[in-house]
Amino acid sequence: SKVIRLLEDPLTVSQTCSSFIIFLCLILKELTNMAKILNICADKATEHPEYLPILCEAIKLCRLPFLKERASDELHYAQDVVDFLCHMGTQHNRHRYAQIAFKCFSVLYGDLCAGLQPTSPGYRLQLLEFSDLAQTLLLSMATTENQPVIKLLLLQTLQLLSSSSDMNCASILHVRGAEMICLHMTEADPSGQTLFRSTEILWNLLERGNKDVVTAQLSSLECVVSLKEAFLNQLLNSSQNFHLQLRNDLLVVTTLIAENPNAPLIESLFAKELVVFATFPEMKSRNSLVHNLKLTFNSEDLKMKKLLLNLLVLMSRDFAALEVHHVHSQLSTRVMPALLALVKPPAASSERRSGVRHWSVVQREELQLQALATLNTVAPLMLDDYMSCQGNTCLLLLLDCFHSTGGRGTKKAQLRHCIRLLRSVALLGEESVNQDLCDQGVINQLLGILTQMEANPDEDDLISLEIKADIQLILSTLCDPDMHRKELFGSEGVELTLHFLKKGSDKFYSGLGHNKLILSTIDCVSCIVGCYTTEDYFLAKEGIFLLLDLLSMSPKCVHGVVLATLLELCDNPNTLCHILNWRGSSGQTAPGLLLQLWREEEEALGVPRSQHGGITDPKKPVLSHFHPDDIQLSFPPHVPSAAVLEVSENLRSKIYSIFCKLGFQELPGLSTRDYMTLSIIRRYLDFKVGEVWDEIRKELSLDGVRPISPDQGALTSICKVAEDTARWISEEQNSILEQQTKEDMSQEELLYTEVLTLQTTFFKSINTPENSCNIPALDVAAERNLL
Repeated sequence: SKVIRLLEDPLTVSQTCSSFIIFLCLILKELTNMAKILNICADKATEHPEYLPILCEAIKLCRLPFLKERASDELHYAQDVVDFLCHMGTQHNRHRYAQIAFKCFSVLYGDLCAGLQPTSPGYRLQLLEFSDLAQTLLLSMATTENQPVIKLLLLQTLQLLSSSSDMNCASILHVRGAEMICLHMTEADPSGQTLFRSTEILWNLLERGNKDVVTAQLSSLECVVSLKEAFLNQLLNSSQNFHLQLRNDLLVVTTLIAENPNAPLIESLFAKELVVFATFPEMKSRNSLVHNLKLTFNSEDLKMKKLLLNLLVLMSRDFAALEVHHVHSQLSTRVMPALLALVKPPAASSERRSGVRHWSVVQREELQLQALATLNTVAPLMLDDYMSCQGNTCLLLLLDCFHSTGGRGTKKAQLRHCIRLLRSVALLGEESVNQDLCDQGVINQLLGILTQMEANPDEDDLISLEIKADIQLILSTLCDPDMHRKELFGSEGVELTLHFLKKGSDKFYSGLGHNKLILSTIDCVSCIVGCYTTEDYFLAKEGIFLLLDLLSMSPKCVHGVVLATLLELCDNPNTLCHILNWRGSSGQTAPGLLLQLWREEEEALGVPRSQHGGITDPKKPVLSHFHPDDIQLSFPPHVPSAAVLEVSENLRSKIYSIFCKLGFQELPGLSTRDYMTLSIIRRYLDFKVGEVWDEIRKELSLDGVRPISPDQGALTSICKVAEDTARWISEEQNSILEQQTKEDMSQEELLYTEVLTLQTTFFKSINTPENSCNIPALDVAAERNLL
């Protein structure tokens, strides 16, 4: 308070105030007065420069820790500390001694006054987060355009504040700090530190702040242009390792921006330049950007190359950016040839003779993997370029190089990515592409890889299982629509399919990918269906038995695929006898298994059935998820019937179709419950037709349409047919139960007669004179117990 009175007194000499300032200390309860001292000194220094040293000394005091008299002072004066820190943030840019203010934000310890204790180390930092100091410093950046030293200190302070505090990062982002930092990062700076500090702040905001908010703020056209200028400057004019790292950091930030679909990479022409750099040095270009660009092929250049390839993937999501990739584009970029050049094995001998530096073997391997991963996304979107550059030939030649499994340097990772790329291309269904693959012998080549991999059964790891499943998907896609390709699949393919089917579903839930391998194996049976030579070979090798074993032992999610495959094979007349001759582990027959699956499906759907499986509700004989009673709104005219759509999504339609092939009479190994279920299956199609008509009636009622009398009568009669059929089936089921009851009673009477005959014979034998003296007579109770 004495210093304040001296400062307010117009007759006070500045040297007197300065001598008093050095004896002040930052006690928590005096922070409000200390802020007042700073204000008075700053106001007086505007007209009287002699007060600048006083302001300087006062600010230096802020480098010392705050002091407290009591333990409760930290909590009691917390708001005073927050206000004081905010006040300091407003003083730093008013005078040329501002650099001292920035140094005060570090917590330093000095000599303590008697009777006072320093606040805890995290106290000031914790309260600093609750102040608006970070925002104040950021907003004052615009006033430091002609003060590079002050600006650099300000950036250092912001870097410090954002490096260890999520709240400070959130505070900076609240005033669009990421955008402001990015816009000022390319301003002139003799020290060369502004870009580095700005990049570090952006990194802190990305790591500790909201990544989506940062990306959104940096996605403006001005920010993208600023990033482009900074990246180009570091790429073309720097060679030191520090600048190469900074260049890659800027490229990572650009990658995050590219994930935003609204980022103006095309409008800023940044996308065009990134594509040019991504294809360098594989493709020669007359672009001035790469005319003097020289790579040292060190680790930082490798990181940049991989980041650029990743950017190609991100930019391919935008159709406008995709046009930049094309070979015949006006931008004269050659993305596809550059990627395929990275995929091809290097011509090591020619490179050594040329004397020009290139990627090392290890670097080339990493880039090859990255290029394959990039092609996996880009090639399906640029199929014409892929074919014109003979992409299939390049990949098949690459497959020939893979002769080992597992371990570093054995190309297993390359094999995985190469097969994945072939799968992406083949699954497009483009006939010209698939025909080109088949003409080059891809079927035999893939079968050979499968055979080679199965020769090492110990290699059933995650990657191997994925490769095998992808190969089977490729084969099924190529062979399914063409008979000649199925012949090429041949006995070797059948043997491999049988081999995978024999593995069963024991490891379905192992988490390694056996579930995908099982499904792809079942799908691979489509390479056999339709070709009688391979079908007969498949049947002769008991392929139907393996499918039925898989059906009985596999989880429910596999049943639909297996049933669909069995149904396709039923077109071969030799298949039916194999199905009827199959027996499960417990002696169950194939018809019994199908009926069991039907009942499990109905139980899952909640279909009402009696104790013995009979119909209990004639109005809902085959209740489905899309029953007409559940319809609340009428469907548009172009939407198919819900009752019809339901047929393709459950197992019952497939089971019904298989029984139509097998017939409904003289089926082995059926119980009474099975016969009752079979009576429902026989009329399944009639019930579904009834559902469709009931759905039509319900929709007409919802739409307020009243048919004329003849049509209404016909509609009522048609809808009643399904209900009458259900009642007739119910009566048939009752007769089945009555017949079974009669047979049970007849069997019981026959058994009783046999027991009675044995009893009579037994007692006659023991009551003979020869045995009467040795065997005691049995009383009535003993006889009953014996029986």
